[in-house]
Amino acid sequence: MTAIEFATADLIDDFEDELQSCETQFRQYGGRPAFAGPVATVRCFRDNALVKDVLGTPGAGKVLVVDGAGSLASALMGDLIAASAVERGWAGVVINGAVRDVVALRALDLGVKALGSNPRKSAKNGVGDVNVPVSFGGVEFRPEDWLYSDEDGIVVAHRRLR
Repeated sequence: MTAIEFATADLIDDFEDELQSCETQFRQYGGRPAFAGPVATVRCFRDNALVKDVLGTPGAGKVLVVDGAGSLASALMGDLIAASAVERGWAGVVINGAVRDVVALRALDLGVKALGSNPRKSAKNGVGDVNVPVSFGGVEFRPEDWLYSDEDGIVVAHRRLR
């Protein structure tokens, strides 16, 4: 897959009326600092079974947006799930919650943004929703929207811009 070249600041300058800019200040954990792709979503709370299931399917350059309600009480993704995402062609994961295994995440060719880290495992009951609109940081993330992420932040459009 060919890399998409962009800078979120340039996208805002060129397409401001079409973009939502996420106000949440995420930390960068993955080995790919800039990533973009169509959005897939999971809504869950302290339970990562659906995250694991979705990232275990072919990603085709998509970005998984996980709304974990901002909880830092347990990690929604670690190195094994992230490695599975790389193997299946996901471009990135944005987690409104925590990750773990941060040293290993930095070594993976995957964009990973999260609020923070916690070594505690999450539940594995499969409670939550897949491919539904999720909202945080002043943005509604809808399946098949386009997400662009780099060191400056995250922007979302209803179509591919670049």
